[in-house]
Amino acid sequence: MTLLLASSSPYRRELLSRLHVPFSWQAPEVDEQPLAGESPQQLALRLSSSKAHALAEGHSECLIIGSDQVASCRGQSINKPGNHTGAFKQLQALSGQRVHFYTGLCVLDGHSGRAIADTVTTEVVFRQLSDTDIENYLKCEPAYDCAGSFKAEGLGITLFEAIHSDDNTAIIGLPLIRLRQILEEFDYRVLEHLNRT
Repeated sequence: MTLLLASSSPYRRELLSRLHVPFSWQAPEVDEQPLAGESPQQLALRLSSSKAHALAEGHSECLIIGSDQVASCRGQSINKPGNHTGAFKQLQALSGQRVHFYTGLCVLDGHSGRAIADTVTTEVVFRQLSDTDIENYLKCEPAYDCAGSFKAEGLGITLFEAIHSDDNTAIIGLPLIRLRQILEEFDYRVLEHLNRT
């Protein structure tokens, strides 16, 4: 079986490449609007599963990996800010707050249709941020395409008091520890499939 990442995210591609296994990627067509009454955790799980299933047809030789992340603070969903003004306001609102990031993960066997899905939760505790802190951060690392307006793998780490998670890659968008565990449920062992070139 080969791996197919159901995502166009450069962050998820970079994360999966850390495992040194061959994979391809393709963007799935999925409506990402939340359903009425759907919690952030339920949304992340549904979207990750939908992304994997969207590529099932024609990929019977693949283990298809779908992932999606939804963030929330005080019951409100946090979206990608899109621009400097949006990011600045978002970081002002998150200053001193606890934010939960729900990273959904689904692995689908394109041949059998069997799927395993799970969610990894990361809690980020923001420190108190001054407007100067926010402006200096965004000038250096304009994280306009990231929910929460930061990159935890970069300078964004300076915005936090703490991160609580069982998998430090989940906050970036693809929980590699949980992925390795699920892949083994399909008899795919990462250390037996390494790129050797």
